[in-house]
Amino acid sequence: MPSSDQRAVVESVLDSLVESYAGPLEINNLESAALPNKRAVIEAFNHLVPIIYMGFYSRRGLNAENLRASIGEHLVPAYNALVEQTGRAVTYDERNPRPSASRPSTFSQEVVARLLRKLPELRRTLNADVLAAYEGDPAANSIEEIVFSYPAVRAITAHRIAHVLYAEGVPMIPRIISEYAHSETGIDIHAGARIGESFFIDHGTGVVIGETTVIGRNVKLYQGVTLGALSAPRSRESSGEFQRHPTLEDDVVVYAGATILGGETVIGRGSVIGGNVWITKSVPPNSKVFGRPKD
Repeated sequence: MPSSDQRAVVESVLDSLVESYAGPLEINNLESAALPNKRAVIEAFNHLVPIIYMGFYSRRGLNAENLRASIGEHLVPAYNALVEQTGRAVTYDERNPRPSASRPSTFSQEVVARLLRKLPELRRTLNADVLAAYEGDPAANSIEEIVFSYPAVRAITAHRIAHVLYAEGVPMIPRIISEYAHSETGIDIHAGARIGESFFIDHGTGVVIGETTVIGRNVKLYQGVTLGALSAPRSRESSGEFQRHPTLEDDVVVYAGATILGGETVIGRGSVIGGNVWITKSVPPNSKVFGRPKD
């Protein structure tokens, strides 16, 4: 049993905390029931991952007879949860004082259905990403090892799913998924980034890829790479037409610790960017940059 002194401390702290909710703080949201449930979104994502890599997650032997049922065990709860949580996100977003696009009453069901219908295509894309990891990392002993253990696969899988929802204009849910992957892997990929096939991040820890980044096919990044933005006023940053982050064309390699900034910065096809360099200007195709590029 707590002592009278302990109870007094707790009561005093409770009083001050409740009082703080009466103030003007932006985080004083007392309508949490109307917000998406973060745990439910993550659970839905964790149902989608086995659908993509069923053979790596099934607890029973898979064959042609039970594959459909095994996928369905994950597909149904993923659909139901995502429809509910997308509906919550949309409802809350439309009550927000910021201007928001008008959405039909069936938006949640339709957008989740479109995501699920894209899962076969996402599987083909992620297969190319896994193969890029196998071909690009001599330490990889098998495809199975990569799927089971590489944080980049987890981060890229989350990104491929989150990006579909981001492109559909779903509020909040894509960021919940991408930041969940960030917390698990140390790889921070904004859901808005556009990333081509056969993408590989070696090691991965500390990689940051900003919202308006454009990455071509067959690109490889190492740990600690930042594809970021130069400082800009928020009003300009908020414009969907303003690219704040760089473009990496096909077949680019960026080594550990490199920082590439700015929406006008283009790394030309086939270029190699050395470790720890700082780039804010474009480099032509087939360049090799191992220091500050010349003006």
